[in-house]
Amino acid sequence: MSTLIVVNNPSHWSFHIPGVEVVSARSYLTDTRFIDQRLATVFNLCRSYRYNRAGYYVSLIAEARGHRPRPTIATLQGMRSQAVVRSASGDLTRLIQKSLSQIQSGEFTLSIYFGRNLARRHHRLSIELFNLFEAPLLRAGFQRDRKGTWHLQSISTIAAKDIPDSHRPEVVRFATEYFEGRRPPRRSRTVPRYDLAILVNPDAEEPPSDDLALRRFERAAIGLGLNPEFITKDHYGRLAEFDALFIRETTAVNHHTYRFSQRAEREGLAVIDDPQSIVRCTNKVYMAELFERHGIKTPRTRIVHRENIDSVLDELGLPCVLKLPDSSFSTGVVKVDDVESLRREAARFLDESDLFIAQEFMPTEFDWRVGVFERKALYVCKYHMAPRHWQIINWRRARGRYGRVETLSVAEAPRTVVRLAVSAARLVGDGLYGVDIKQSGRRVCVIEVNDNPSVDAGCEDKVLGAELYRTIMAGILRRIERRTRGRLRS
Repeated sequence: MSTLIVVNNPSHWSFHIPGVEVVSARSYLTDTRFIDQRLATVFNLCRSYRYNRAGYYVSLIAEARGHRPRPTIATLQGMRSQAVVRSASGDLTRLIQKSLSQIQSGEFTLSIYFGRNLARRHHRLSIELFNLFEAPLLRAGFQRDRKGTWHLQSISTIAAKDIPDSHRPEVVRFATEYFEGRRPPRRSRTVPRYDLAILVNPDAEEPPSDDLALRRFERAAIGLGLNPEFITKDHYGRLAEFDALFIRETTAVNHHTYRFSQRAEREGLAVIDDPQSIVRCTNKVYMAELFERHGIKTPRTRIVHRENIDSVLDELGLPCVLKLPDSSFSTGVVKVDDVESLRREAARFLDESDLFIAQEFMPTEFDWRVGVFERKALYVCKYHMAPRHWQIINWRRARGRYGRVETLSVAEAPRTVVRLAVSAARLVGDGLYGVDIKQSGRRVCVIEVNDNPSVDAGCEDKVLGAELYRTIMAGILRRIERRTRGRLRS
């Protein structure tokens, strides 16, 4: 995918950046070379984006050609909307106060160049505004009210010619680092066909993949002709540069992982985990309703609200397990052994959510975990309970919090377990899932379907080894190619 910087007059952008072509707005709009070009990211730095002006048409025509303009027409419209600006100001209130705490005057203008500002103390605020208003050159205006609180009053673009001379050396550096960051050094002789973003959180306590597993994903991607790059939540504004997004960070709906997934899907990227899977898998109330409707076997389950708390005891008995809708990694999940605990924990849960799940307690020595990808079982594990605990993770212990893990081939696992896991996963989608199942004698029950399942080196990959990573990367490659063929046909 080529990268273009479009300006009214190329002499106003006299910076050479390897791999980036600078063209005039007139050339971009009229030259058949760009008309016929199928895939391109277009950084629109024109003088004016007013309706019917050249800058407006650069972004508009880029969208019509299937290119990826920055800013988009939607972004330009959002900048003009006071409602959008007020919303952004509200979302970033704490960050704005922290960033501008040393400003003495009642007004302040922040210049943002490719997500950066010349002052390091404004770095985080610059990134967040760049992520919200996806334009390479931005100017944000702030005012302080009588109470001393700063508010974002306006957001606008900066034309290339309007960059102050004193800022130009730093703008060159910011732009160069931004574009060079898109292209890590080639690690194979094969020229990568597509760019893959792998979203990670280096500071996560319990990431879904450890460092070695991430490197194995990277190696598998390179072997298939993909160009992988690890990104973090700070790189939201760069998503359009890639052809696919692979999320290796614990997901949630009210979280940047969901925004990344939504944005990637909107931009036409192949994405795992897709937004629909995140919504479905991260809510246990939805999962309970889905399984009930389609006849998927589960432990006896009730959706609890304020009016039916008393029925839980009669229908499920004690002990039973209470789960918040968005609980994950065994957090937000409690076992209650008596009526007092049931009422106390139910009241606590209802303070957080109008609905939650109550489920019969089904003690087992281990939980089955079946990895399902593209509606096929990929691996099977036995997650044994943590020592002297009823869950596979004991969060109260700093050491020895996990039970041991046994990995089996799909062929070695009980057929009823594998079939049930695949049936449950198919109700969610065709992405990558981890299906948790309990087995007691002949009784086999689905606990939940997880998006973003754990894939750690020496654990889930113990049987398949490198083939596990290659299979997932090959699936992502197929999705990219399907989307690319669709764009070319259109």
